[in-house]
Amino acid sequence: MPMSTAPCHPYLDTFASLNDQQRSAVDHGLVDGVLTTIPGPMLVIAGAGSGKTMTLASRVAKLVLAGADPQRILLLTFSRRAAQEMQRRVGRVLHQALGFASTQRAPQLRWAGTFHGIGARLLREYALQIGLAENFTIQDRGDSEDLMGLVRHELKFATTKNRFPLKGTCLGVYSRVLNSQQPLGELLRTVYPWCQTWEDKLKQLFRAYVAEKQAQCVLDYDDLLLYWSQMLAEPALAAHVSARFDHVLVDEYQDTNRLQAAILRALKPDGRGLTVVGDDAQSIYSFRAAEVRNILDFPVQFDPPARIVTLERNYRSTQPILDASNAVIALATQRFSKQLWSDAASMQRPSLVTVPDESAQAAWVADQVLRHREAGIVLKSQAALFRTSHHSAALELELTRRNIPFVKFGGLKFLEATHVKDVLSVLRWAQNPRSRMAGLRVAQLVPGIGTASARRLLDAMAVADDPVAVLRAFKPPPAAAAAWPAWVATFDALRADAHWPADLERANAWYRPHLHRLHDDAAVREGDLTELARIAAGYASRESFLAELTLDPPEATSDESGPPSRDEDYMILSTIHSAKGQEWKAVFVLNAVDGCIPSDMATGNAIEIEEERRLLYVAMTRARQHLHLLVPQRFYITQQAEFGDKHLYGSLTRFIPPALAHCFEAQSEEAPDDGSPALLPNLTLDVGSRVRSIWS
Repeated sequence: MPMSTAPCHPYLDTFASLNDQQRSAVDHGLVDGVLTTIPGPMLVIAGAGSGKTMTLASRVAKLVLAGADPQRILLLTFSRRAAQEMQRRVGRVLHQALGFASTQRAPQLRWAGTFHGIGARLLREYALQIGLAENFTIQDRGDSEDLMGLVRHELKFATTKNRFPLKGTCLGVYSRVLNSQQPLGELLRTVYPWCQTWEDKLKQLFRAYVAEKQAQCVLDYDDLLLYWSQMLAEPALAAHVSARFDHVLVDEYQDTNRLQAAILRALKPDGRGLTVVGDDAQSIYSFRAAEVRNILDFPVQFDPPARIVTLERNYRSTQPILDASNAVIALATQRFSKQLWSDAASMQRPSLVTVPDESAQAAWVADQVLRHREAGIVLKSQAALFRTSHHSAALELELTRRNIPFVKFGGLKFLEATHVKDVLSVLRWAQNPRSRMAGLRVAQLVPGIGTASARRLLDAMAVADDPVAVLRAFKPPPAAAAAWPAWVATFDALRADAHWPADLERANAWYRPHLHRLHDDAAVREGDLTELARIAAGYASRESFLAELTLDPPEATSDESGPPSRDEDYMILSTIHSAKGQEWKAVFVLNAVDGCIPSDMATGNAIEIEEERRLLYVAMTRARQHLHLLVPQRFYITQQAEFGDKHLYGSLTRFIPPALAHCFEAQSEEAPDDGSPALLPNLTLDVGSRVRSIWS
């Protein structure tokens, strides 16, 4: 495609706020604002709080202003919300640069979305060329697990004398093999050692699972990357897809797995037009098969090597917080060197607070939260972060006791709620009559139809040339004779010419009587059906709704613990993994001791320990003004059942050795005096005997 040679536009003021490092990344390959050729690969190492999103959005906007076709720009993110935010920022920059009125529409990025979302779109477009049914549907994680369980049962692996892995574990192994590109045997040895004896049986199970998905014309979440990668393994298709995009930009590259990295290399084998942005120091998702080597090795994958631009100016934290964070991550064995700095001066260093136990830790945090609140820091600007969800239990009790409202990130996901899955299964079965898991779920909603009857119907549909005709002709058990015709009528209506989002209301109308029959709290759950209808209104078709909702679901349901209904302000409790990308004025890091950070379950090798170091770094760099690391001297950890719980004596995390003491303010809190006697009297009392004597 010929590049624009138009003179530079008068839009320089639009990018005046960029610092020198950001501007260097934004202008990569441009000469006086003009794009004369597709530039080579670039890696942007974006330190925490360094304005990564604005830099990437400005880069896209500059490309468009320099003559790049926005329809030939591919922007890959890890959430749909991130893609939408990027689109919004690009549009705002273009509006400002071009002097558009607020009612005028800036050029849109047609190809902006998640890896899985873009994969689904491409697979839909190329379905005929790669042997996929055009009406394939996408299973969510729950349905995939159920299908794995069904295949596991049919192979009689559930009846073995020795303990065969459960369906969730089997799906976890299957997914990890695909995304990490590790051989099954190697993965079992390193991640699932208790499953090693089942390697051959697992291969048999996975072959049957794949065959069942293909027979049903369904793809699971991992298939969206796997099929995309396999499609690009064909040179002619790879060339065709690659030619559609002049520029490929990737956000949060440190979170990619090996399969995603392979897709990018197939799209742009010489790296021309490829820009990736990320921070190796924030690579913390190896449990999702994210591979830190992807970003560490990126520059040397190309000849000549990719250009590296490092963003070091931090717009979030005070300098003392950055000094401590820099010192912690500087001890990492392998990393891209950077030194975060800020204009936000402060005399307050992060605090290391030693407390007697977890109860005292909870009391200290609650006290400090209230002090910060009185100083003008609202509760929403304060967060307690922890390595594992149960680490916050004592704090939750203390906050409740003191009537300090809070929201804890985690819990039931929207699509995991039974009633939401029911309605989506109605739509999925109508969309794809061969979808066995959707069919089993919906058929058993009809009163009088059990597992055996539902399987009889689905078995007949699976082998029929016309599965819809089989459903219409099905003779239900006598107990279901009255209710079955209503389902068939709904199914036929949904199979007819689609009217979206009216189809969802038709599905809801059929489902509501069953909702009230099956759930005592149906009135509460109806709120989720209303929310589902609101979400549906934002999609053009049933197909896009089902695909996107599966790929990037909403987080919460109405029956999950959410923001307190009567409080306008509330504190945040979050795991460190869930806190990535967030920031608060005051941050409390709980249990900054060995055994918790690093977790005693993640110290098996040097790679795991290095990720735990990065996890602490991520927690510390969430803080803007106040950072408190709590060090309880005694704490409990929950082990596997055969070992029981442990009562441990804590020592400060190994990631803050004595050489870093100067970066912190040390505090020590004594156990609060609750008025109890210091010692028990020296006596032995048989209370049980006294109780028995009452009835003698």
